[in-house]
Amino acid sequence: MDENRHVAIEAQDLTKRYDGLLAVDGVSFEVHEGEVFGFLGPNGAGKTTTINLLTGLARPSTGAIRFLGQDYTRDVKGAQHLMGIVPDESNLYPELDGFENLCFCGALYGMSRRDREGRARELIGKFGLADAARRKFAAYSKGMKRKLTIAAGIIHRPRILFLDEPTTGIDVASARQIRQLLADLNRSGTTVFLTTHYIEEAERLCHRIAIIVEGRLVRVDTVANLVQDVQGRHIVQLALSRDIGELLDPLRQAFPGVEFERVAGGALRAVTAQPLPLAPLVRFFEDHGVEVTEAKAIRPSLEDVFVRITGIELERMKKEKEKGGGA
Repeated sequence: MDENRHVAIEAQDLTKRYDGLLAVDGVSFEVHEGEVFGFLGPNGAGKTTTINLLTGLARPSTGAIRFLGQDYTRDVKGAQHLMGIVPDESNLYPELDGFENLCFCGALYGMSRRDREGRARELIGKFGLADAARRKFAAYSKGMKRKLTIAAGIIHRPRILFLDEPTTGIDVASARQIRQLLADLNRSGTTVFLTTHYIEEAERLCHRIAIIVEGRLVRVDTVANLVQDVQGRHIVQLALSRDIGELLDPLRQAFPGVEFERVAGGALRAVTAQPLPLAPLVRFFEDHGVEVTEAKAIRPSLEDVFVRITGIELERMKKEKEKGGGA
């Protein structure tokens, strides 16, 4: 199909019902070859269900799935030579060591012994796991497990890589290294489809982003275009000497036309269409026994876009993810 020549993944009107519940509702999008495509949404929005449909772990109730222009709707498993899959929980064997796990995955993809052993050694070096290559997977740290799971997903050099929450629950250094590895993979030509609840991760890695809420896509666009939508807003973040929960209502009455949002760490954001004079705001707090210890202008971010589109604050979303639950 000529018009799909540069389209790696095409989802057309995908729906998925579970016992009457519509988990995915008419989702359509295209992912271009060589793109990093982010899939964002709150817990239970349909992210993991969509990735399961695309990777053959679930069958769509209706709709079509194409990879590189070929229809695989009825046989997504038939496209598995094209794709690498990294689930949100590791699927490797705890009793095997790192090298054995990678070689076993290579054998599942039909690689010869020579090819899979050579590729396993290459990936172990690239992912910084050489010292742990002969250690049982069960003894790996969370960050090491994540890196080996990603290595297993690309052992056969897939053209398309699916990752479900690639850096959730791991240490900062490992998360940074994994983001760098994904950027390197993408530069080498791999198309990457990832779900994440870390907005900063999506902003750093993705070319385009789809936002899904209650099973429906509400927006698909480039990061630049999404952020442009809130560029007309002026945001000032205030660090305050104490919690001001009881002052929010009088604050909104005193400053009509200003949106006030409490953010992590006890700070307060003031959002306006026009630049906001700070002196009256500082006086208001002084009159109520609150000191403004810092005031800084904030560049609108993808997080601001997400909150505006979904009405869901990121801190709540992260807490929901930590508690577990479907997506």
